Amino acid sequence: MAIPADDLARTLVVARPDTGEGLLHLGFAGDVYTILVSGKDTEGKFCLIDMYVPPGGGPPPHRHDFEETFSLLEGELEVTFRGQKMLVQAGETINIPANAPHQFRNSSDKPVRMLCLCSPSGNDELFEAVGVQVATRTSVPPPPTDEQKQALAVKLPGLLVKYKTEILPQA
Repeated sequence: MAIPADDLARTLVVARPDTGEGLLHLGFAGDVYTILVSGKDTEGKFCLIDMYVPPGGGPPPHRHDFEETFSLLEGELEVTFRGQKMLVQAGETINIPANAPHQFRNSSDKPVRMLCLCSPSGNDELFEAVGVQVATRTSVPPPPTDEQKQALAVKLPGLLVKYKTEILPQA
């Protein structure tokens, strides 16, 4: 079987997260997610997100229909996978299988930085739809106004269905 010809319509992507040139830094639920490589860049095969999670940060329990891999660059996270808690530290990588209930939380007093690879892509689009653009990958997102909270409460259920993501009850 021959390898297909090079698709010259596709271009090299160079992401410089600390300079922010052309990158989207999105504040959501107190964290900052920087889209390094979007699904548009990979024809939907995957997306790569630089995640900055301050102390106390992290999403509620959830699950989704895509694979999610986290490589911790700095700090440590408390990860709950199918109800079991574990500590993941800088230098370690974990993979969350599609559809598995999970949650992560920064329970330390130092920020966490990690790379999140989602395959296929889509999570990047969800974050773009719900996040608030901030200046850098470590900017503190502004707290949402009551009006912004209400608007998110209205649009979030439809976005979760579109991106095949389910928020689960707290344990």
